[in-house]
Amino acid sequence: MNLDFDIYAYLRLSPSDVIIVCISTFLLVIVAKRFFWDKVLAFLDARQAAIQADIDSGAKQRSEGEAYKAEYEKQLANASKEAHELLESAKTNAAQEKREILSAAKSEADNIKTKALADIEREKTAAREEMKQAIVDVAFEAAKQIVDKEIDEQAHKRYVDDFIEHAGDETWQA
Repeated sequence: MNLDFDIYAYLRLSPSDVIIVCISTFLLVIVAKRFFWDKVLAFLDARQAAIQADIDSGAKQRSEGEAYKAEYEKQLANASKEAHELLESAKTNAAQEKREILSAAKSEADNIKTKALADIEREKTAAREEMKQAIVDVAFEAAKQIVDKEIDEQAHKRYVDDFIEHAGDETWQA
């Protein structure tokens, strides 16, 4: 390869070259303006409109996204509030149910106690009556033997009536 050329001669600027380049550029601009300028401007306007539409769409989507975000946060806060209310309601219902169960259990225990006391009292009364009857039977037997031996029927009746009369008294039991 031959490297014998002068770089300074190659890069030199001459006034005629500058004038020729300016004239050719001017002619190119005139031809482009005459035949292509409207199309270039239309393309640039369409491109600008498309970019502006994308920017507007992005801004609209962003504002919609922010609105959705705000709505979501509001729903999340409401859901949290509702969950808290449900929890409090469940606690209240559980406490109420506990009170009702305890009240029913106490009432049932009181009823059982009352029934047991009534049964005990009835058993006491039956036992007293049974004891009274046993004493009366013993007294009649004793009276019969005494009557048979010593007393007439009138005195016997008096003793038995007196005994029966005082058999259930507290003075007789003591």
